Amino acid sequence: MARYTGPVCRLCRREGTKLYLKGEKCYTDKCPVVRRPFPPGQHGQARRKLSEYGVQLREKQKLRRTYGVLEGQFRRYLDKASRKTGVTGTTLLQLLERRLDNVVYRMGFASSRAEARQLVRHGHFTVNGRKVDIPSFSTRPGDVIAVRESSRDKGRFKEVRESAPRGVPAWLEVDRPALKGTVVRLPSREEIDVPVQEHLVIELYSR
Repeated sequence: MARYTGPVCRLCRREGTKLYLKGEKCYTDKCPVVRRPFPPGQHGQARRKLSEYGVQLREKQKLRRTYGVLEGQFRRYLDKASRKTGVTGTTLLQLLERRLDNVVYRMGFASSRAEARQLVRHGHFTVNGRKVDIPSFSTRPGDVIAVRESSRDKGRFKEVRESAPRGVPAWLEVDRPALKGTVVRLPSREEIDVPVQEHLVIELYSR
């Protein structure tokens, strides 16, 4: 499947905000968004005024790149959100947050969503006792996500056990010594710390 494989820090600089794609580096002064807070490229420092469409497009790209989903996947999430009751933008964010790779990241078992996606693909996690290696798997309230027994002694998960959590959102519960966590409920909009104006994304696709 086609996926962006270039320097991910360029994506953050292009969107003008931290998307936390690089893991621990994003929390240090070495983050390129801090050191060079302007878009990449020869004309990155030139002042540009975006059109209404341009603003909406940037919000959409920001959201896509944060969760690492392709355009086709993103449209399917949007279609699914529009068919549900409630605020479409909030529902869209909840669908993205419920992805297994994002839940693994939110629980602190990976330093970035990209690392979480790789760990899931390599079959290191179970959902309710069954191995799941599909990053886009949609979790539900009550689901228990755990590191597989055969993976618990691997170096990466030893680090997770010994390190302090960065902060787990209230809609998740995590037992770090046991390397497992539970999806307690769906996240509210206030609990989704993604710097995006989702209503602009909805407007873009409503054109």
